[in-house]
Amino acid sequence: MSAQTKYAAMSRRAAMTAAALAAMATLAGCGGGGAGAAAEGDMAMGAAEADAKVTVVEYASVTCGVCAAWHEETWPAFKAAYVDTNKVRFVFRELPTGPVNVAVAGFMIARCAGEDKYFDVIHGIMESQREWQQGVNPRDTLFRIGNGAGLSNQEIEACIKDPENVQAADARARAAQAAGVDGTPSFYVNGVKVVSPGSTSGATMADLSRAIDAELAKG
Repeated sequence: MSAQTKYAAMSRRAAMTAAALAAMATLAGCGGGGAGAAAEGDMAMGAAEADAKVTVVEYASVTCGVCAAWHEETWPAFKAAYVDTNKVRFVFRELPTGPVNVAVAGFMIARCAGEDKYFDVIHGIMESQREWQQGVNPRDTLFRIGNGAGLSNQEIEACIKDPENVQAADARARAAQAAGVDGTPSFYVNGVKVVSPGSTSGATMADLSRAIDAELAKG
């Protein structure tokens, strides 16, 4: 059995989410709590929810090239200026993009690694996207990063196959669609979407700073 076939078999439950996502495309823009509202399963850094004057929400996928570009080009400066200083609460929300089975598996592995390693796994997968362009099987990438986060191969397989994990991933994706999020990466500052026309790597630091600083200045 080839590595690719083995991966496809291993992640068949995760792949089911691809069909679910396609079927719910019509949900985009259909109300919900809104892209800036608190959501089940939020993963966050920076200021505590109770203390945050500003909440920045990013919807992204570990298989999204533009998302990877933002995290390479903008995340370090953004994190240093706003997250490490606890000026904002940064929330990362999962919205799988193609190949969806790889994205869903990656998100599940990140969560199974634990909250303290979640962002390390997310960033690790994004940084490894170039490997796939060079012919590396995504399965090998996910297992390597999962191993680096302390998960054994057996734990990774169990994580990806767990029906509860698949259902939770599907629910998070549905919530994003219901909130009207129509692309990745998408950024919201206190519920207001920030867009940088012409940017090839998502919202720019300048546009995010302008929106964040305006909210902080409100006192």
